[in-house]
Amino acid sequence: MADQYAQTGEDKRPTGIPVIRWEEPPEGPVVVLLDQTRLPSEEVELVCTDAPALVEAIRSLAVRGAPLLGIAGAYGVALAAARGFDVDEAAAALSGARPTAVNLSVGVRRAAAAYRSALVKGGDGGAAATAALDAARTLHREDAEASARMAGHGLALLDELLPGGGHRILTHCNTGSLVSGGEGTAFAVALRAHRAGRLRRLWVDETRPLLQGARLTAYEAARSGMAYTLLTDNAAGSLFAAGEVDAVLIGADRIAADGSVANKVGSYPLAVLARYHHVPFIVVAPVTTVDPATPDGATIEVEQRPGYEVTEVTAPQVSVAGAGGGIPVAPLGTQAYNPAFDVTPPELVTAIVTEEGAVSPVTTEALAELCARSRQVTIS
Repeated sequence: MADQYAQTGEDKRPTGIPVIRWEEPPEGPVVVLLDQTRLPSEEVELVCTDAPALVEAIRSLAVRGAPLLGIAGAYGVALAAARGFDVDEAAAALSGARPTAVNLSVGVRRAAAAYRSALVKGGDGGAAATAALDAARTLHREDAEASARMAGHGLALLDELLPGGGHRILTHCNTGSLVSGGEGTAFAVALRAHRAGRLRRLWVDETRPLLQGARLTAYEAARSGMAYTLLTDNAAGSLFAAGEVDAVLIGADRIAADGSVANKVGSYPLAVLARYHHVPFIVVAPVTTVDPATPDGATIEVEQRPGYEVTEVTAPQVSVAGAGGGIPVAPLGTQAYNPAFDVTPPELVTAIVTEEGAVSPVTTEALAELCARSRQVTIS
């Protein structure tokens, strides 16, 4: 089979460039992002000097992934505060940049709340801006810690469900360090299995239409020396039928109170396939992705992306002619259906793994208890 085999030696970070960082050059504070639209061909950074620039980076998917969006949102509020812009206006624009990803609004609210609290306590604008930045940095650190804990809980669950190791894991979209303050969510579990010598194969869905699996997950897997194979999304069924998948691991952009999971479009078909073939379907996400205010899957707002993402393909350093800046692959004027996410009902989810442990079976009561336990840990 012509694919990537595991490599020995010390694991490497998927990139030497931080995915997101705060800098304070002489001309004023900035948020610096690794532009994920340029991967894997080149590692290019974007420098955001204000919240509108960060909003555009979020909408264009230069920065993406639920946990990282929360961190970016928090830094965006801190940036607006530090540069003297309207914090409320910046917070509203950031929160609305991608409506499905609940972590984005969580991060924005945390930094904005810290800013307002400092003002209420009598601090000036500078002190309030510092409070917002401290909140963003705390969220960044907490996400890295949560990532490590999710990886441990996830591997323990895999070993419980699939004793003996040699796990063959199918994943969708990108859930590694490119979406996190740490090593990611679902990908972090696979990486932990790899390091423990218990990963036999990582099956990587290419993830149409923007190829986050092919461009980003394969990039991270290769840099980490993992045994991986890339496949088209519509080839997954044949893998299940051949008995080549032991578990499906995905991330989440929002988890409703009843356990419905919104994730990159294409996740729901994998859940259906997994159920039919008696394969565990596991969601890995931080507790901040669970949204008690969203009662069920039907109430999750699903972002609709531009049609040209489907009717065109983009390739670095290639002449383009399409309306979206890509190479047309459909007749001019073709209408496209392009939801960014789909929703998997809780009855198709074997377990939800968070930094506070795993929930299985997935029920409203179990999720509520998990969130309550998380709040108690945070307060203590």
